[in-house]
Amino acid sequence: MKKEFQMVATAAAGLEALVGRELRDLGMECQVENGKVHFQGKQEELMKANLWLRTADRVKLVLGQFPAKTFEELYQGVFAIDWQDYLPLGVQFPVSKARCVRSKLHNEPSVQAITKKAVVRKMQKVYARPDGVPLPESGPVFSIEVSIRKDQVTIMLDTSGDSLFKRGYRTDKGGAPLKENMAAALVNLSNWFPDKPLLDPTCGSGTIVIEAAMKALNIAPGLRRSFAFESWPWIDQELWRQLKETALAAQQDDVELSIMASDIDGRMVELARENAKRAGVLSYITFKQMRLQDFQTNLINGVVISNPPYGERLMDDEGVSRLYQEMGETFAPLRTWSKFILTSDGQFEEKYGSLADKKRKLYNGTLRVDYYQYYGERVRRSDSGSQA
Repeated sequence: MKKEFQMVATAAAGLEALVGRELRDLGMECQVENGKVHFQGKQEELMKANLWLRTADRVKLVLGQFPAKTFEELYQGVFAIDWQDYLPLGVQFPVSKARCVRSKLHNEPSVQAITKKAVVRKMQKVYARPDGVPLPESGPVFSIEVSIRKDQVTIMLDTSGDSLFKRGYRTDKGGAPLKENMAAALVNLSNWFPDKPLLDPTCGSGTIVIEAAMKALNIAPGLRRSFAFESWPWIDQELWRQLKETALAAQQDDVELSIMASDIDGRMVELARENAKRAGVLSYITFKQMRLQDFQTNLINGVVISNPPYGERLMDDEGVSRLYQEMGETFAPLRTWSKFILTSDGQFEEKYGSLADKKRKLYNGTLRVDYYQYYGERVRRSDSGSQA
């Protein structure tokens, strides 16, 4: 089986640079482009990327790239790949996804069928199986994906299985949940560090504060889940066991954190507590049922990160406008606090009552949103007597 791999970590639009930074922090060189980050390595890099990436969607192996404007060219390009380097005899190899963008080949079901045919014929040749005799497909799953953009074909294997945002700690998502990798991105795009207070006043199922605590405690986001590659016959199971043990040993349980989460809905607060418990961070977060406008604090240099209801999410327009106004009024006295608020409402600043210092375009699923960033006035702790 193959020892070195070309890989790609996919990401939501606007988050690619964060994924690139995470890969570099893991010691991997990479190249960032729209929607994906390219890198290479051995099994260890494949495993580490799945285990540690907080803001990516999936990790895939890139098996081949070639031009194709006809189905014959697609067939020949797929057939030319050394499938025996990846697929042992007897495994399942569905062509689970095809995506065609601005290409001569645009019928995605047909692209899937031709790709499957080419792989089957190559496997029959490699393993000396006669035509007409079906290949056995009862073993582990190797999910094949085809991407055709401007007539350039990329053939990939999905190593992750479920998307990386599925950490395994959410028992119930509640209404309009924020994906875990997007929540991690909001934390990474803020100016919060573990020595600062953190508040999510519209915490919902608690994803933002849970992801912040996991990052502060250096908890690998993939520790509580499984991945597609784990069942592959050629994976070094001992190496995988060692990497997970190393990740467990790297957790920093003695970190002191001041993380607060509140929501007006008591049911959501209880759900957030349960999710935090499953994530192993409950003792580091203070949860409270509370109206946003009732928040008061003497702490300084804190950070607010909020994903309040917006657009199609849970509230009518009048309720959303009132909430944004209350946010502006409640946070105005917190001069040393920075505020980071995600919304699709183009009139947010008007309703909030002040212009953001910066805003960043992101995508929450398919919904285009803005991340409004308000930076607090920095005050040294020794200059303030208020620490409670």
